[in-house]
Parts: sequence; C-alpha cells; structure tokens
Amino acid sequence: MSENEAATDAATFVLERLRPDHAPALLAFERENRAFFAASVPDRGDAYFEKFADRHAALLAEQEIGTIRFHVLVAGDGEIVGRFNLVDIADGGAELGYRVAEKATGRGVATAAVRELCVRAREEYGLSRLTAATTLGNGASRAVLARVGFGAVGGVTLDGDQPGIAYELDLGGSLGRERSGTSS
Repeated sequence: MSENEAATDAATFVLERLRPDHAPALLAFERENRAFFAASVPDRGDAYFEKFADRHAALLAEQEIGTIRFHVLVAGDGEIVGRFNLVDIADGGAELGYRVAEKATGRGVATAAVRELCVRAREEYGLSRLTAATTLGNGASRAVLARVGFGAVGGVTLDGDQPGIAYELDLGGSLGRERSGTSS
C-alpha cells in the first residue's frame, strides 16, 4: 500500500473524545480484539469485561477531572477501531497509550491517529511533551512512535517482567513530519 493510500484509508476514521454512548462499541472492540492484543501486551483479564460498565463510568468521571483524556477512533458505521489515551497528565506532560483493532493494522490508521492526538495534546490540552513505552516485541507500535517523531530514551521493564523501550516527544516541534517525509 502506498503512503497516499494509507493516508486516504486513515482519513475514513474520526478520532473522538470518549463519551458515555461509546460504551457498547468500545466493549465490542475490546472483546473482538482481546486475543490479538494479548499477543503484544498483557491481557486485561476477565474482571475488566465483567465490570466494564462500572469501569467505563469511572474513567469518564476521571476524564472530567482532567488528569486523563481518552479517545476512540470511530469508523463511519460507528464501529470503534482504536483507543488513544493520554494518562497521568501533569506539569505539561502526559503518557500516550494506544491500541488498534487487528483488522485496521497496516493501513496508517495508528500513525494518523497518534499524530492527530499529538496536535490536540499541544493545541487543546496545553501539553508540551508526551512519553510512551512499548515492549521490545511490539515492532508495529515502535514503528508508529518513530514515524510520529518520538525518540527512544532508554530501556524499561513493563508490567513487572517485560523488557521495553521508553520514548519521548517534544510537542513544540513539527510533531514528526521530519521523520515521516510529509509536509503537513
């Protein structure tokens, strides 16, 4: 797939701030992709699914406080194909986390959504830097972070025992355009 085809495909989705009415589609997204996600990140566990409604309400309440910002990537038919979150917002920074449905991978969707969220982080949320971390085995996620302009800053241990890489992005820059080859 060419870069233009990937950009066109990614444009068919809308990044929306998480709302109460997203709950059914978000739960479907998590259920449908559970095994796919568990191949590269620790599984959420059965309790996550059993208490989803309570957790969703609690996260929305926390979002109102302003220490987190949750987003979903929504297709034209209302299906959620990705989650893109900013957590631990403090002192001008936040940690980025994201996951994309298996059927949406390899189409430029994650890169486009992370890029858009970086712009929002700077322009709407007033942030100046983002951090992220991924396991060594998650090459797709490492590639997305590199394309957007995140720089590796060192090794980390994730979830107790998984080796990973920590990344940072200064939001005052061009948000990775110099690395992706695009001019906008």
